[in-house]
Amino acid sequence: MSIKVKLSLIISSTLLVIMLCNIVLSYYSTKENLREDSETKMLATARQIAIEVDQAQTAKTYVEQLIDDKLHLASRAIANELSHDIGQVTNEQLVELSAKFGISHISLLVPGEKKTTIVKSSNLADLNVQTNDWYFGYGEYQNFLRPTIWLELAQEKTSELFWPAPFEASQISVREEQRSFFVDNKRNYIINAYMLNRDLKDYYRISKMDDIVQKSIKANSNILEVTGIHPQLFKHISALSPPLNNQEEREGYYRALQPISFGTYAYMDPSKDIENVQKAAQGEYVTYETELHGKHVMKSFIRISNDTPYVISIVMDYKVISSVLNEQLVNNIAISIVLLEMMVISSYLIAGRMIRPIQSILHKVNDVANGNFGARLKVKSKDELGLLSRRINMMARNLSIYTNQLQQTYEENRAMKEYLESFINQTSDAIHVVDLEGRVILANYAFQQLFGWQPDQVIGKQVNIIPESKLEEEEEVLRMLASGEHLMARETQRCTKDDRMIDVSVSTSAIYDDNGKCIAFASITRDVTESKKMEELLRRSEKLTTVGQLAAGVAHEIRNPLTTLRGFLQFQQQRNVLNLNHTDIMLSELDRINLIVSEFLILAKPQAVHFQKKDVRFILGDVISLLDSQANMVNIHFDTFFTQERCVIECEENHLKQVFINISKNAFEAMPSGGTIQLRIEIWNETYVRVQIIDQGHGIPAENIPMLGQPFYTDKETGTGLGLMVSQRIIHNHKGTLEITSVVNEGTTVTILLPVSPEGETEPSNGLIDI
Repeated sequence: MSIKVKLSLIISSTLLVIMLCNIVLSYYSTKENLREDSETKMLATARQIAIEVDQAQTAKTYVEQLIDDKLHLASRAIANELSHDIGQVTNEQLVELSAKFGISHISLLVPGEKKTTIVKSSNLADLNVQTNDWYFGYGEYQNFLRPTIWLELAQEKTSELFWPAPFEASQISVREEQRSFFVDNKRNYIINAYMLNRDLKDYYRISKMDDIVQKSIKANSNILEVTGIHPQLFKHISALSPPLNNQEEREGYYRALQPISFGTYAYMDPSKDIENVQKAAQGEYVTYETELHGKHVMKSFIRISNDTPYVISIVMDYKVISSVLNEQLVNNIAISIVLLEMMVISSYLIAGRMIRPIQSILHKVNDVANGNFGARLKVKSKDELGLLSRRINMMARNLSIYTNQLQQTYEENRAMKEYLESFINQTSDAIHVVDLEGRVILANYAFQQLFGWQPDQVIGKQVNIIPESKLEEEEEVLRMLASGEHLMARETQRCTKDDRMIDVSVSTSAIYDDNGKCIAFASITRDVTESKKMEELLRRSEKLTTVGQLAAGVAHEIRNPLTTLRGFLQFQQQRNVLNLNHTDIMLSELDRINLIVSEFLILAKPQAVHFQKKDVRFILGDVISLLDSQANMVNIHFDTFFTQERCVIECEENHLKQVFINISKNAFEAMPSGGTIQLRIEIWNETYVRVQIIDQGHGIPAENIPMLGQPFYTDKETGTGLGLMVSQRIIHNHKGTLEITSVVNEGTTVTILLPVSPEGETEPSNGLIDI
């Protein structure tokens, strides 16, 4: 997809989003405005209905007063016509009096202890009816018949009592009627005069609110229902379940319960309406949307403040709002589509004009990508595209320079690579590189010659060239290299393809990436089998040379005691007498000859050496345990300063013990009056174990130190000088060094450095010395 199309789509999409947001905002704002307008209309309608209700209530009150006055006068007239004793009154007499005074019926009630019963009546259906069974205003009626009334009547405090029952409360079943109750102090019954609904047609015509409601609904076709509700009565309807299934009968049932004073209650939802009516009765304007009788309606509850506050419920069809919203939505969508089409076309044309410089830049970039750096862009605009064009021209010029430099560098690198490859492949040392998993990455020709593996047999594979006995050592070496340590070349063994063991010198180093992370290991392996053979021959040659040197010395050293022996033997032979003093001297000279011959044999006799990994601290500890009793006898004690770090080396344990014993005995002899010998062991420069033996003896003159270790050089009367020479050779065979420093009359320090072995298991010392 081209930038032109993308730019056009971006602009069009942005406009589309803006228009959609505008449509949504317009939709909801219009919806809210229409809702507010509908609520205002419903509130105005409710207030208009309230005014008409007030007028109707005034007329109703006036008519009820006329009826009450009529019933009062009729009750007095009936009292004058009837006997004071109810037993002397007949039902027929009551029928005549009803017709005479223009009322519907007359009933005579006799109050009991807990209820009042109709005993006589012009309406035979009322006979034996108890007031608490049919009269909803029974509570108010009980107040009328309070016990004090009869007491007041009996004491002639009150001559008569008249109570007109409210019209809304005077109902038998669902029949409407107006009742009154009259009693005086002359009779033992209550006169109940009442008028039925058929006799109150004029009253109905004045007080009927349904006509007012119907007129309001006709004036506003969107209003579906108007209902007048008494809050105090309405909150009790949830406790009464209407037994009827017909909607008209159900509505009539609610009307009969009196919470619905006017209007209809067809769109009923008692569970919600009870709560909303109580909220409205407290002055809160309540409106909500719901689904009733399959219609989406908006229902409102408005409190009308009057002498008796009540709530008007108005149900309005929501389609008046939804139709306007749908119409506006369709118009907005149509307008948006037209605008979007215009914007797509205009944005496409504008994008085409805007990307012309970009197309020139694209052609230039293609030329640069193809290696043509000569052509220059000619964009004259001074905006960002013009700046981009100038930067591209500069980039092309720099790329041309850098490309030439890279080409030259590439040639140099190629020549260096060929040189290195030639060097690696032509060198006599075997070179191979492995990754962290042990897979071979690179192997030269010498690797093939030394181990017998072809390059295609080892590249990308793990090759087993390390003997099992050296696996732990190799793992430790790789761990140390990966942690950043640098190791010197080491002599070890490797295994060839045909399982032949060879002695090699290996130098291994880690290879790191740009982040300093170890990614591989490079090893340079040299076969030292022949070198070791030559070294052994040279060592033997050196021994022969040393033996030759010693032979002259031994001959000289032995000649003197032999001369002494010969002289004493000839003297005793001539005298034929055994001289014990001469015998002691002769035995001493024989012991001296035996000592010289024994130390000479140590150098002349070939010995098998078996190196093992040992901790120097344990070896020197064994020597201290061995010499401690002898040291106590000559008033010498040891002070040890051993490091807490492991000091593991590869060594021949008995030979090292011989070295430590020889040096310790020299320290004993240097301190004839006793003293302290300090023994120190520590790690030196992370690669060596340093052992120091420090005495407090008479010391050695500086000019004599270079001569130490030569055969038969000693400053002791009975010494041969061979002990220190043997010690130096043992340390040399362990690839270590032995250094002697001394200050006359202060003491001598012997320092031994032995190379640290890679970590591994050490064999415990058995505490024995075999020299």
